[in-house]
Parts: sequence; structure tokens; C-alpha cells
Amino acid sequence: MHRGKGMKFVGDSRVPGMEHRKPNIPKDYSEYPGKTEAFWPNFLLKEWMIGAVFLIGYLLLTVAHPSPLEGQADPTDTAYIPLPDWYFLFLYQLLKYEFASGPFNIVGAIIIPGLAFGALALAPFLDRGPERRPSKRPLPTGFMLLAIASIIFLTWESVANHDWEAAEAQGQITEEVEIDTTAPGYEIYAGAACISCHGDNLEGAVGPTLVGTGLSPEEIAEIAVNGIEEGGVQSMPPSWDGTEEDLQVMAEFISGLEAE
Repeated sequence: MHRGKGMKFVGDSRVPGMEHRKPNIPKDYSEYPGKTEAFWPNFLLKEWMIGAVFLIGYLLLTVAHPSPLEGQADPTDTAYIPLPDWYFLFLYQLLKYEFASGPFNIVGAIIIPGLAFGALALAPFLDRGPERRPSKRPLPTGFMLLAIASIIFLTWESVANHDWEAAEAQGQITEEVEIDTTAPGYEIYAGAACISCHGDNLEGAVGPTLVGTGLSPEEIAEIAVNGIEEGGVQSMPPSWDGTEEDLQVMAEFISGLEAE
């Protein structure tokens, strides 16, 4: 048999030959219902452009309105009232109720949120019907409406009952001031019981800062002798047991401290 005799080659028009290979041109998707363009690069490029616009806008927003900062954290300040971000306020409010706080803290911190989020996660598996309308899917719709109503109510309660003025005051950043430790007023202050609560530099520790109080010497002397009582509770006990002359010198020294 001669080489090649009796052999036939069958060509397929769907498979172009190597010598006729076309460049990487997207297909014409007009013949395919619901597909109007190629995913790469047409569709993906549009998604990247939209994402870049939102990212730039978000960065500009953070520059124009930076996050509010508070003073340096002080673990010895037992009077500080922490407040979570707005999206956790509903959980924060839940821990204020008797059935979810104190000895039942695990109920409010783990059990109730676990049941709530577990029910939302299981909703698609509990109702596996083909219907998409909410009225035809009562179980997941009811779970979702109950969750939204609970979050809105608890968030509103937390915002309405929080002392925002006190929170703003306790988180203020106080400017440092240079303390003259050789001044007679400071020596009297250091020898009194005040220093244990208000710190070596009067910056505040257990008690508030004494820098820039805006109080007159008379008002400071009154507080040192009689303390501070708020709502029937002694928030600051009387702490002065020295002479009137030393009290006046110390009160004038504290009253003259201003933040730089």
C-alpha cells in the first residue's frame, strides 16, 4: 500500500484550523437570551469602575468626618460608661434588662442572640418552597420582621435612655498642662488625700481632672470640705482636714490651672 492511499481527512467547521485562528474577540451574545456582554472584560470592568467610585467616596468621607477620639483608656476609672457602636446598641440595651443581666448575663450575651441569629440562619432550610413572594413564605418572613422590629426597638431604647452629655464629658481629651511641682499650692495638694484620686499631675485618675475646671477658688474649697452629692449619692466624699490657710492656697492653685 502506498503511503496516504485510501485515507480521507474530515474537516469540522466548528473547529477552526490553527492557521485561521481568530484574535481574542468576545462572542456575540445577542443570540443568547439574558446575556448581553462578555463577563471578561466588559462586565467585570464596569464592576471595578463602580467599586472604585464608591471606595474613593468612602475615603473622602473619612477624611472630611474622621472618627471621634476619646481620652486615653484608664482601667482604674470605674465610673466610665462604655458605649458600643450603633450597630451593637440593641445588644447593649438587651443586657440592661433583669432577665439578661447580673446572674443571667449569659442569657443576654449568648443564649438570646444565639437563638435569634440561629433562627435567621435556619429560615431558608425551614421553608424550602419555590415561592418568592413574602406573603407565600410566612415562616421566614415572620422571622425577618420580628428580628427587624426587635433591633429597631432595642436600638431606640438604648439611644433614648443613654446620658449623652455625661458620655461626651467622660470621653473628652484634656490637654496636658505643665504643673509647677515647686508651687506651695501643689505641695499642699500632694500632701493631702486629693492626690490619690486626681493623680500626680492633676490629670485625673479615680476622680476627674482638676485642670481647667473653670471653678473659682471658693467653689473648689467648698467641694474639698463638703464633697459632691448627686441624686442623694455622695459621688465625692469630703477630703479636706487641713487648715483654712492651706485650703485657700491649694484652691487658688487649682483654680488657676488652665489647659494649654
